Amino acid sequence: MGRIGADMNMSKKSSPSVSRLILQVFQGALIGLGAVLPGISGGVLCVVFGIYKPVMELLSHPFKNFKTHVPRLIPVIIGMGIGFLGIANLLAYFLNKYPDTSVCLFVGLIGGMLPSLFREAGEQGRTKGSFISMGIAMVVIFILLGTLNILSVKIEPSFGWLLFCGFCLALSVIAPGMSFSTLLMPLGLYTPFVDGIGHLDMSVLIPGGIGALVTVICLAKAVNSLFDHHYNLAFHAIVGIVIAATVMIIPFGSFVSSAGQFAVNLFWLVVGVVAALVLDYFNQKVPVEK
Repeated sequence: MGRIGADMNMSKKSSPSVSRLILQVFQGALIGLGAVLPGISGGVLCVVFGIYKPVMELLSHPFKNFKTHVPRLIPVIIGMGIGFLGIANLLAYFLNKYPDTSVCLFVGLIGGMLPSLFREAGEQGRTKGSFISMGIAMVVIFILLGTLNILSVKIEPSFGWLLFCGFCLALSVIAPGMSFSTLLMPLGLYTPFVDGIGHLDMSVLIPGGIGALVTVICLAKAVNSLFDHHYNLAFHAIVGIVIAATVMIIPFGSFVSSAGQFAVNLFWLVVGVVAALVLDYFNQKVPVEK
């Protein structure tokens, strides 16, 4: 009896660890989805699940924190890979097959996430500087993307631009609220980059990986310090970037092309908003690990 009782006790002790492992893999999968899905930020989901701090500590000081942080984060990293690669092909298909409809869905997702993003930005209070930071970021992005549209600049996914795609991808993890699609979609780089990831195309993965790695090495410490010391200004600037970049990808021409297309676009726009609000509601119900 004593042995059986001991075995039962051991089973009870091991069950929570298995449950925790499954939960961490699942959370990692959601973060991976958030990293590639337009409108959702992998960094924000890291904050929601309580792992943003250890992730940033590891990225900022990899050698110092390797032994203490990597074992804890391995299940999350595995989940991230599953979520990231699992959705890439699907996204590429819909963006190629139904470009305007897909973009409307993504615009809805981004719009639905804005209340959550704005709430997160004001977590430590707001000042006049917060709104000035947001306004300046919006103006800069409007000017940048508007100029590219006026000049009809067509960007081909060259090695250099794929490095930039990797930069945006890494930034979406180390800067909460920054979806990596925010700048890539207006530049026409999102679909080819996601398509290349989904098909494990080395001509896309190699430069994208280099860009992401260089970004982490160069910016992880700086971004970590920026959010530690200037949280309000940094986060409100991200909100401004997201708003401006989202407005620039709305397919206004498609909306006015016909009444039927208007209805279809509006439907998927609303679906995106509702989906994002439901996700936000779910996120608020998830207990955050301290």
